Amino acid sequence: MPQLIVTTPSGETRRINVEANRTMMEAIREAGFTELLALCGGCCACATCHVYIDIDEANLLPPMSADEDTLLSGSSHRSSPSRLSCQIPVTEALDGLRVTIAPAD
Repeated sequence: MPQLIVTTPSGETRRINVEANRTMMEAIREAGFTELLALCGGCCACATCHVYIDIDEANLLPPMSADEDTLLSGSSHRSSPSRLSCQIPVTEALDGLRVTIAPAD
């Protein structure tokens, strides 16, 4: 079972286990992180599941879609490691990935 290392905007860090067939958004929410709002429930219709991926591991992720890029462009907290966690399926290849929940816009 892959694990993610999740950091909140306030700096709390926890390691979480991720069940198969879960998106990063689902895993983070199910682990009790209330800082990740995910208001659209994973439909790629908002940017409230915005996270920062450890830049050294960003190449492990699927490419960003045009829709994801458009939604992130509206965030005042976007940076190069920004992604929408609803668009990232967690696989064994991501075991140990470091992810930080972005501040809310």
